[in-house]
Amino acid sequence: MEAAFPEAMVTGYEGLIDGMENDPKDRHVLAAAVHSGCDLIVTFNVKHFPEDALRHHDLVAVHPDEFLLDQLDLYPRAVEWTLMRQAAATARPTLTSLQLVESFEKIQLRGFAAELRRRMPALSEQS
Repeated sequence: MEAAFPEAMVTGYEGLIDGMENDPKDRHVLAAAVHSGCDLIVTFNVKHFPEDALRHHDLVAVHPDEFLLDQLDLYPRAVEWTLMRQAAATARPTLTSLQLVESFEKIQLRGFAAELRRRMPALSEQS
């Protein structure tokens, strides 16, 4: 992650961990989000971030499927362009855009994948 998203690295949050009221296994995540002033935690494990623990910090936790659907609604061209770039950048194995969408279905991004197929019928035409 450090190589791909160096700007996403957060330090200096360690002193907040013990004060977090979410699942102990993910308190470091909430502490880092609070320390860095985030509005949103995107996680497959939403249950570790109950609303009561987040409300005090004006934070919300959302599943990646929900987050990506929102991004698709807000920035459809940017999402499409990013997907094409992501598919083109895969090396082992190389993936078409359709195969990339199929991989989303396998990792619990079914709503996002379905919406991509609905909005981009050309995906279904790929072989």
